[in-house]
Amino acid sequence: MNIKTQITKMHYDKEAKGGLFNLLKFCSLFYGLGVWFKNALYDKGLIKPKKVDAFVISVGNFTTGGVGKTPVVAEFARYFVEKGERVAIVSRGYGGKLDNKNVNVISDGINLYHKADMAGDEPYWLAVNLNMCAVLTCSNRYKACQHAIKNLGVTKIILDDGFQHRKLYRDLNIVLADSEKLFGNECLLPAGPLREKPDFKRVDKFIIISKNTEHSKAEKLAKIFEKKQGIETFVGKVEPDYVYNIISGEHLEKGCEITALSAIGQPEQFYQFLENDYVIKEKITFDDHHQYVLSDIENVEGNIITTEKDAVKLALLGKTNIYALKLKTLFDVEKVVVK
Repeated sequence: MNIKTQITKMHYDKEAKGGLFNLLKFCSLFYGLGVWFKNALYDKGLIKPKKVDAFVISVGNFTTGGVGKTPVVAEFARYFVEKGERVAIVSRGYGGKLDNKNVNVISDGINLYHKADMAGDEPYWLAVNLNMCAVLTCSNRYKACQHAIKNLGVTKIILDDGFQHRKLYRDLNIVLADSEKLFGNECLLPAGPLREKPDFKRVDKFIIISKNTEHSKAEKLAKIFEKKQGIETFVGKVEPDYVYNIISGEHLEKGCEITALSAIGQPEQFYQFLENDYVIKEKITFDDHHQYVLSDIENVEGNIITTEKDAVKLALLGKTNIYALKLKTLFDVEKVVVK
């Protein structure tokens, strides 16, 4: 187990202890001080976020990756496109090779300009799966939004993973949490998964993401959070739909033997979905945002099932034995986006 995997496991262990954990807890003090200072400057109005001439929705979370933001962002985008809005998704572009100091147009809603290795797996997946929705990456979200408004005529902007990016004003702040993981060991980075201590004063709508076939736990949590925090709280149900070949599109029959492969923030629930319908002979897990090379899979025999996030990178390798699990995300989009 490498150090990154060891730390990630520690993030979701409420009984975590030991020398490494104590060192990370010490580092968390300095990280927490920096986060508190930044938020205090904005909360007191000493720094004001910049506004753009479009309606801005931020979709984010209190913790590090694996919550399920990307499919939720896609549902919001589809909703506004169907309403006739010109929509852009703005992402930092983490994991891509493009220089994110520049504004990179991954897609203008019609044309696709970059592949997954350049754009980053999540922006590329959004660009491929959404019609008539622009996707841009840049570390300076304000600059990216201005570009989208001026050059692409955008009226609605969705910030993918934007909750902690306080430089840009948003009209609606939506925060997600995983029904199983929630806030992990409740420690700040690097000892825990928290980017900041949960403060619901900045949250307009809260979504509990349930990646299970049974959603009663998430529904109970939603009621608890809504009552405790006094904000509208919803359940986003993520369920398996079907498995398809990433080259041919052919569906894979249930019950066969497969190798499960992933490089996502929290792979356990992905594997659990597969275990319900397939016989997993091996699980191969890489670090989140892993850039695949042929040697990663060339010795794997039989069919491989991966996530759609991983599939956009694996497709570049040209192997015909790779399948992706298609998930469906179910929630009342209109109730969430209507402020």
